[in-house]
Amino acid sequence: MVSANKTPSGRLWTGNFVLAIGANFFISMVFYLLMTTMAQYAVEQFSASDAAGGFASSAFILGALIARVIVGKYLDFIGRRRLLLFALTGYVLVGLAYFVTTSVEWLWVVRFFHGAGFGAANTSLGASVMMLLPPLRRGEGTGYFGISTTLAAAVGPGLAVTLIGGPGFDAVFVLAVASCFFALLAAFFLRLPERTVTDQERLDKHRWKLSDVLDPHALPISVIIGLAGTAYATVLAFVNSFAQAEDFSMAGLFFLVYAVSMLLARLVLGRVQDYYGDNVVSYPTMVSFVLALVLLSFTQTDWQLLLAGILAGWGFGAMMPIFQTVAVTQAPDHRVAITTSTFYIMLDIGTVAGPLLGGLLVTAWGYRGMYLAMAALMAVTVVVYHFVHGHKRYVRRLHYQADPQP
Repeated sequence: MVSANKTPSGRLWTGNFVLAIGANFFISMVFYLLMTTMAQYAVEQFSASDAAGGFASSAFILGALIARVIVGKYLDFIGRRRLLLFALTGYVLVGLAYFVTTSVEWLWVVRFFHGAGFGAANTSLGASVMMLLPPLRRGEGTGYFGISTTLAAAVGPGLAVTLIGGPGFDAVFVLAVASCFFALLAAFFLRLPERTVTDQERLDKHRWKLSDVLDPHALPISVIIGLAGTAYATVLAFVNSFAQAEDFSMAGLFFLVYAVSMLLARLVLGRVQDYYGDNVVSYPTMVSFVLALVLLSFTQTDWQLLLAGILAGWGFGAMMPIFQTVAVTQAPDHRVAITTSTFYIMLDIGTVAGPLLGGLLVTAWGYRGMYLAMAALMAVTVVVYHFVHGHKRYVRRLHYQADPQP
């Protein structure tokens, strides 16, 4: 059962929800500050190969994946707030290790454990926020919560590049550690709904089954976000190289317009989802992302490139909270942690697979061929969505008039 401090039905904007948004922003800032710079840092600081530098980035995701598996099972045993504070304390301490790392091999170790702190904090906070949100406004609330990640994605990469060009990598690490600390500070004042584990769960505490890692009910929609994440990871990894190869002068604005488009989509579509059901928002966002990838494959001008960024923001950027809402809404309270973990595990796998697959496709077909192949993958994903969720007859129609609390 969930403790009595759970958010009252209908009330969305509570102090705890605002603190959760703030903590998530700073957690995400660390991810975007370092993910966009770590390969370059490894190559320049330790004369590492491109492959070794790439692993300095992906080791973070590997650590996050392992942490998500463990947190998904043991979150409610440890306590949601306790685990969040523990993970963020580790996030701060491991962040300090960047200043004393002396080889690329030690950098891999630091990245792995930093990623584990990120995965544990991100999963525990994400699962807990789902329980903070009133069920009738979960789509809307998930969209608002995701805006913190949107802002971090908009600010983090550009800020990191600016700092590298000025004070250098140490300034990036200082900002990353400061962000870790501010996330910990917000979490210290945050009160989360705790759930009492059942006797059966205690008996199964040390038994591992596949369903303790991947929730079978959440897995279909999580596979969808994993496939979409694979396609988006190729955009994240290669769009700058593509723009340089094609000599586009406004390529630096791509992720800015992406972030603005994603922000607007998340402000609107969560409420639409709560009112009219999942399909009304799922199909348009997926189609928008297909169009973005097709446009990238045929782009000839800067304006076409920026339009692709807008379509991608309205597409993949809006998809994440929409599909997370689908996953969590189908889960009973005692499975929310594992459901959230399943969702992010599939997304992480897609994030890792995207650059690897994209690199092979670029070698074979070039950037344009690669993006056209990703558009085909997303088109297949739309069909898969129809069979795993979209065909269902129910529509979740919710009426805010019945509960007018803000």
